[in-house]
Amino acid sequence: MEVAAKRHDAEDMAAVALKAFGNVASEWRLALHEAAALADMSESTWKRARKPGYTGGLGKDQMLRLSAIIGIYKALKLYFSEPIAAQWMTLPNSGPLFNGARPVDTLIEEGLPQFLRVRNYLDALRGGQ
Repeated sequence: MEVAAKRHDAEDMAAVALKAFGNVASEWRLALHEAAALADMSESTWKRARKPGYTGGLGKDQMLRLSAIIGIYKALKLYFSEPIAAQWMTLPNSGPLFNGARPVDTLIEEGLPQFLRVRNYLDALRGGQ
């Protein structure tokens, strides 16, 4: 019973994370390939995952990626006004973590460590640290 309950909880968390990430990807106007790469999925899996009732699981790395994206999204909303909050990830950035690249591209290219660096960077901006 306990294993089944944990599996159900994990599936519920994955469903919530995928829905939230899908909303963020839409607001940021990410291309299909960009959203899939951020979620560490193939494009065909992302197409299935963004539909209600998706039963595929998410690995710990994928959950951490999606959690970081939600944190980045929240920090952008708190730190910037519209439309910059929605565009920030897809605009070239001369900041120290990006060297003129779009933040979304650095996340895709550098993987999970960059997700966490960007999240911490935005949290530090927001906190004035």
